[in-house]
Amino acid sequence: MNTLTAAPLAALIERLFVEDETASPMSVPALAALPREEHERLMRSKTEYTELYGRLKDLPLAVSRETGALLYLLARATGARRIVEFGTSFGLSTLHLAAAVRDNGGGRVIGSEFEPSKADKARAHLVEAGLDDLVEIRAGDALRSLATDLPERIDLVLLDGAKALYSQVLDLLEPHLRPGALIVADNADYCAEYLQRVRAPQGGYLSLPFGEDVELSMRLG
Repeated sequence: MNTLTAAPLAALIERLFVEDETASPMSVPALAALPREEHERLMRSKTEYTELYGRLKDLPLAVSRETGALLYLLARATGARRIVEFGTSFGLSTLHLAAAVRDNGGGRVIGSEFEPSKADKARAHLVEAGLDDLVEIRAGDALRSLATDLPERIDLVLLDGAKALYSQVLDLLEPHLRPGALIVADNADYCAEYLQRVRAPQGGYLSLPFGEDVELSMRLG
């Protein structure tokens, strides 16, 4: 099976990528008025990220086409059936992950999204794709929504929410990561703490930069 390139998912993914590529952050007045230095500070803040992501609530903030394909490839190649996603947005990455789970024979994808309106759009896209039976999207702060009711063993993780929280989210998920589990962290350079952790020689991970903006890590053990 190849759900990713078949109807109805292929056309939906293409439409969503075009929408993301034509969306301009400068079209959001509250964001356009934000000085670059303040934007960078908020991206690295563990306490004020809600302000930044509140300003971004109408933007797709999707993964790149390359990262989407990478997610499907990794999930399929490893036979992943239990996947957790931090930062769902409108669900483009979720669609790639759910397609891989479908083609792997079924399983569960747990998504998390701070903005309820984005979670609703992601759910609608999953219904349109016929993949909603595989996915649970938890709205609200992921530090709470991902603190309970996780699979006993997690095969793959995508980190693409508030960058400064990557290490804290990993704290929640790490006890459930099976040996060989993969973690794809988008724009991880905004969280030096996370990079130090997964790159540490005795930290329990094998990790390397992948492409322009992804850190790919594997849980050892």
